[in-house]
Amino acid sequence: MIIYIILVLFLVLIIANIRIVPQAQAYVVERLGAYYKTWNVGLNVKIPFIDRIEKKVTLKEQVVDFKPQPVITKDNVTMQIDTVVYFQITDPKLYTYGVDYPMSAIENLTATTLRNIVGDLELDQTLTSRDTVNTKMRSILDEATDPWGIKINRVELKNILPPREIQDAMEKQMKAERERRESILKAEGEKRSAILVAEGQKEAQILNAQADKEAAILLAEAKKEAQIREAEGQAEAILKVQEATAEGIKRINESNPQNAYLTIKALESLEKVADGKSTKIVIPSEIQGIAGLAAGLKEIIKED
Repeated sequence: MIIYIILVLFLVLIIANIRIVPQAQAYVVERLGAYYKTWNVGLNVKIPFIDRIEKKVTLKEQVVDFKPQPVITKDNVTMQIDTVVYFQITDPKLYTYGVDYPMSAIENLTATTLRNIVGDLELDQTLTSRDTVNTKMRSILDEATDPWGIKINRVELKNILPPREIQDAMEKQMKAERERRESILKAEGEKRSAILVAEGQKEAQILNAQADKEAAILLAEAKKEAQIREAEGQAEAILKVQEATAEGIKRINESNPQNAYLTIKALESLEKVADGKSTKIVIPSEIQGIAGLAAGLKEIIKED
């Protein structure tokens, strides 16, 4: 009976000393007060009253946001800067035994490193060189925390707060700069607008000149065409008259006209000449006799 009780107690004791290490964690185990081993993920059993779990360490990346630290720049401007540190424990043993209060050690180390770096920079450089400060701080902190089993993955300057009077001066400077840029943009816009208007007027003048030129060409061509048609009409009329005259002469010649008929035609021509502005007409003597004869013939023709 006693043996069963001892066995039960032994089993209970063993079960009570079984430890399961979860993912992304490690247990630092001491045996008789000295470091024994580091338990990783899985099932582990410690010896009762001999082994002891000294520290449970998380291996995930951690983020620590430290409170703002007063920092003096090279040009003697005091500002408040708070930092964010991303770190990861790579060696649980060194993390456990390397330093007391690791977070406090990292915070103090961050503050002193930040003061050293910013102390070599002026205010404007500090505000515009965040990436440079971040890189330097990460390198220095990572090297300093290696003996503690800690790896610094990234350091970020979260806020940089200059004194209030400096902020007011910076705001005024930024406002003045914005107004200057606005004035420049406005002037450039007006200049561009004036150029476009001038170019538009120039193009309009060119188009108007081209239109006037084309209109003048068309007008000249129309006038030329009209003159050509008028000349052609006059030439055709003269040709018709000449053809009619030639045809009349031809028919007269074919009919063998008498001297009396020719004399009458000559007199008709003289009548037409007399219709002009001339006040005197000189008639040859031989025609005068013929004229009397012609007048007599006309009277005879009328009586008939």
